[in-house]
Amino acid sequence: MTENTAKTGMLIRKSIDKVFNSFIDPELTKNFWFIKSSGKLEVGRETVWSWEVYNHTVSVLTKEIIPNKKIVIEWGNYSEKTTVEWTFEDLETDKTFVTIENFGFVGDTQQIIRQIRDSTEGFSLVLAGLKAFLEHNIILNLVADRFPKK
Repeated sequence: MTENTAKTGMLIRKSIDKVFNSFIDPELTKNFWFIKSSGKLEVGRETVWSWEVYNHTVSVLTKEIIPNKKIVIEWGNYSEKTTVEWTFEDLETDKTFVTIENFGFVGDTQQIIRQIRDSTEGFSLVLAGLKAFLEHNIILNLVADRFPKK
């Protein structure tokens, strides 16, 4: 972890394989995060994630996958690429702790602070949405509802 890192984590009361696969398989991920994906995460492959409600897409390059342990991607557009690392800890039967770290932010101090704040907030919503989806089969639309059109 570097100095300029956004970090969040959450206990999910499901098996590590279900939690891990929820980030690999877009058919699952779309229930709590992005709306569309060009495919599953695979090492060395570029994937495109879309949030149609915001008319936003982002390119994702999968750098590392260690099944049920870690996922590392590089994402962003143009010169604003950062690294995101998920780690999965099997606490006991049907309990997984997920940690998400996002680092590699650039800019002046205020820009970096804003990026870390936004990333921490966003990934906290992602984990809360995942928890509701996997534990209670509820789709909260947290990411889609974060910035409603007024």
